[in-house]
Amino acid sequence: MRSMDAVRASAVGALRVPVAYGGPGASLVDLFRTVIDLAEADSNVAQALRPHFGFLEKLISDGGKEDRERWFAAALAGELFGNATGETTAKHPGDIHTALVLDGDRYRLSGTKCYSTGSLFADWVVIAARNHLDQRVRVVLPHGRPGLRLIDDWDGMGRRMTASGTTELDDVAVYPHEVVVDGAVGVRRTHLGAYHQLFLAAVETGIAKNAVRDAVGHARDRARAVRHSGVDHAVQDPFVQHTVGEMAALGYGAEATVLRAAAAVDRALAGPHGDDGVAGGEPALAETATEVAQAQVVAAQAALRAAERLYDVGGASATRREFNFDRHWRNARTLVSHNPIAHKARVVGDYLLNAEPPPLTGFF
Repeated sequence: MRSMDAVRASAVGALRVPVAYGGPGASLVDLFRTVIDLAEADSNVAQALRPHFGFLEKLISDGGKEDRERWFAAALAGELFGNATGETTAKHPGDIHTALVLDGDRYRLSGTKCYSTGSLFADWVVIAARNHLDQRVRVVLPHGRPGLRLIDDWDGMGRRMTASGTTELDDVAVYPHEVVVDGAVGVRRTHLGAYHQLFLAAVETGIAKNAVRDAVGHARDRARAVRHSGVDHAVQDPFVQHTVGEMAALGYGAEATVLRAAAAVDRALAGPHGDDGVAGGEPALAETATEVAQAQVVAAQAALRAAERLYDVGGASATRREFNFDRHWRNARTLVSHNPIAHKARVVGDYLLNAEPPPLTGFF
């Protein structure tokens, strides 16, 4: 995929590498502004990079020195990380049963993963598993490791170019330096749940803005004014103007909301680390999680509404396959379906009404 080659060449994948490790040390505000811009151009590319940046965030949160040195260096070299986490046989999304088995001075890994976003385009595949101590770990394997098979079988209605297919692991050899322990997962709150959720909101925001761009272009270049509008050109129709203005406001509001939430996460990370060395403390991170949940509600509604309103600009001709305008709604609906927005709103309400912090599920 040529667009991913362009990402490698741009070094955008190293944005979050800390200055101490030779990177630019960009803030989350900088990162999510970039994600929004990428998603406005192509939401598939932006979404395919979510696991890459997520792995780097894991290292920023609580990675060991050797892991940071090894994998930050890879990111600085333009290498990308894909994802193999989900298991359709698990009772709940996020549950991990894939076992990393000891085999002398190394390990063996077998199993099947779904929703392996970005892995076909990546240099490394980050696989969630449990080790012999029942610790949750990340296994980082090179793309061509024998026994690692990536299948391009994602058939969702949206995100069609994110390569979110199946990963098969057939007795794959794993070496100790390729294992990163997820020490804080499920034990204490980190910023990682908020990061992953805000990434979805940023992509949804980019979709809304892309829909606006298509609406403006179609109204200017292709749409015809309806006979009873009293004007000669679609761009002169007050109702077309209103539609484009409403769509623009939705994208504007979503972007402002996402960046405000990103700033909140940045502030939480700038505070004192916990005694366990994990970035951020519980009160600040709980507050941040509720801000991100609100941003998700706003961005989801903006993307779906803007994608639907686009058709009010061009009439029936806007539904023609050559324009591919339905991609906006399909991509937005697929992203919004990751995590029910109703639960986001409910958790925010519970926090405001009863001071109940968001759950430690990784989805907040």
